[in-house]
Order: sequence, then C-alpha cells, then structure tokens
Amino acid sequence: MNIPFNKPFLTGRETHYIKEAVNSQKISGNGIFTKKCQHLFEHKYGIKKALLSTSCTDALEMAAILININEGDEVIMPSYTFVSTANAFVLRGAKIVFCDSRRDHPGIDETKIESLITLNTKAIVPVHYAGVACDMDQIMKLSKKYNLFVIEDAAQAIDSYFTFPDGTTKALGSIGHLATFSFHETKNIISGEGGLLAINDEQFIERAEIIWEKGTNRCAFFRGEINEYSWVDVGSSFLPSEITAAFLWAQLEKIDTIQNKRKNIWNTYETKLKGKSKEFRTAIIPSFAHNNSHMFYLLFENHITRQEVILRLKKKGILAIFHYIPLHSSPFFEKKYEGLPLPHCDLYSKNILRLPFFNSLKKQDQQKVINALLENN
Repeated sequence: MNIPFNKPFLTGRETHYIKEAVNSQKISGNGIFTKKCQHLFEHKYGIKKALLSTSCTDALEMAAILININEGDEVIMPSYTFVSTANAFVLRGAKIVFCDSRRDHPGIDETKIESLITLNTKAIVPVHYAGVACDMDQIMKLSKKYNLFVIEDAAQAIDSYFTFPDGTTKALGSIGHLATFSFHETKNIISGEGGLLAINDEQFIERAEIIWEKGTNRCAFFRGEINEYSWVDVGSSFLPSEITAAFLWAQLEKIDTIQNKRKNIWNTYETKLKGKSKEFRTAIIPSFAHNNSHMFYLLFENHITRQEVILRLKKKGILAIFHYIPLHSSPFFEKKYEGLPLPHCDLYSKNILRLPFFNSLKKQDQQKVINALLENN
C-alpha cells in the first residue's frame, strides 16, 4: 500500500536508550528506565502506583488476580472491545456480562449498566474506545452504590481526560480502582509490545508488586524492607525487560510533541470530512470527554457502503480498516451468550471505518485519503 493504515513512529532516541540499558548491565527489568516510565505516569497523570507490564493483556490479567476474580463472579464490560478485555477475567473463571454501546459513541452505554448488576457482579470494566472517556462519574457512582470494583481499560487512552460535573478534570486511568494501558505499535506511545497497570486504590499496591514479580516479595527485598524474598502469592513474570522500557522512555519523554502532531492530523480529517458526505459521519465526542487523537474513524450508514469505500481506497493504494467483531457474537462466545440484543454494538461493528493515522502521515497523503473519500459526493 502507498498509504498504510499505521506506521510506527520513532523519536530517534530509542536505540540510544536501549544501548544505555545494555551498557548498564541491568536489562532484566525493573531498572532505571522502568522506574522513569512509572514515575512519569504517577506524576503526570496522578496515578498512585504504576507498574510496567509486557502487554496491556498482562496488566488486565494482573487486575483480575488483584480483585480475586473467582469462578462464578460476574464482570460487566462492553462487547465492542478487544478480546483481551474479556479474556483476562475468563481465565479466572468469571462470567462475562456484555453491555451495549452508547447510541452516539462505541463506548459502553452507562445507562444500561445498572440493569445488568446482580448479587454476583464483582467489577465493571469500561473501555475508553478511541481514547474517548466513558462517563466515569456515572460508573464510579454505581461502583460505590453496589460495592463494585472499576477497572478502566485505557489501552487507547493515554493522555486523555474526563471532566466531572463539578468541573474537575482527571486523566483516564486515574479514576477507577485499577486501570490498564497499552504500548502496542498501533498506539499513540509505543514500545512494540508493552503495557502498564495503574493502581489507584492503595489497598492493592503491595500485592500488585508481588503478583508482578512472579508471586514473590522480591521488590520489598531490594528496597531493604526484608532480609530475604520468597514465594508468597500467585503471580507471573509480568514485568518487561529494560530494553522495552528504554524504548518506551524515548517515546514518553516526547509525549507532548507526539500528541500535538496527532491532534493536527485528527483536526485536519475532522475539518475536511465532517458534514461533507451523505455516506458517513465523523466521530461524536461526548461533552465530558477529551480527545487524545488515538484514531480517526467514520461511521457509515450501512456495511455495504463501507465495503465499497474500502475497496475504492484500496484501488488507490490506501489501507483503511474496520475494527472489532463484537465479543458476544464471536465464535468462542456466541453459544454462551444469554443476554439481550446489543444493537448499537452491532451497528458500530458493521459500519465503522478507521482511516490511516500515524505521526509521519504526510499532508499530501492525508489529502489523498480525503479526496478518495469524497470523490462520489
């Protein structure tokens, strides 16, 4: 393709920091670059404790362990999400209860959550689709009312925010009891693979470190808090190597520059495409949400038109893609699903088209995408 859907962006310092990590002879993880990355999340975004992980999937699995998910526990989440959101809890024996998307946005319909809560419900997992916030005010009120944990799936939501009714603004990932981020190469900030667990409820901090370090109290040992370390809980090898952390640090130290460039690309698409076609509409950003410019998508009036446009773009060397197949209708889950129809979820699955979006997207190439989209209007 002349214009790919995604192209990883490099700041130019990645290999420099990787070499620095190698030369330090501390490359196994939880070294200086790991600590730099975690410190940034804690101080820039108001997270009480941040732990890097090998992926967002691993961070979600840590969260499921931390809240003691057991056989029969119910977890409410949107069906319109990536499989990792559900898989982490299925692995612990949970029953997944899928909720429909909002009418105006692919995120979870907060008004439908309460009707899905039962005596077995243990957690709500809102997914901030496209980096756009769910209504965390409503969700946290439900959490308090029913004594439920909230785990924000903020895989796409780095450097995005939610504004509460009183005007207070908080970073996504700093509101729920726990949250998870992704640094996959398709995200705003990348390390190839990689993720982070954000811990906002202090009761989880000590145990999170133990789970992170294979179920041992190794972190406490290296801080000099105990004389020896041992196996004290369940866990796994969730922390990434210093090589991954070094790459990530090169990205994080340039996050403002990266975000400004992405916002310019997003704004160009929005300005030139909004209201310009009868075939599609651009994204709606709820009033309480900010936009971190993770992706730019169009919502078509039907899937036939979407497919025609995909083929039209492909003939011009432009790769645009659709997104998730709803989890409730996936081959793994469809025979297990006992809930109500999820019409808005199905609508987004059939009609969303994601446009090429990456930091090095040239203005002339972006204009080619725009022209191809509008040529029949």
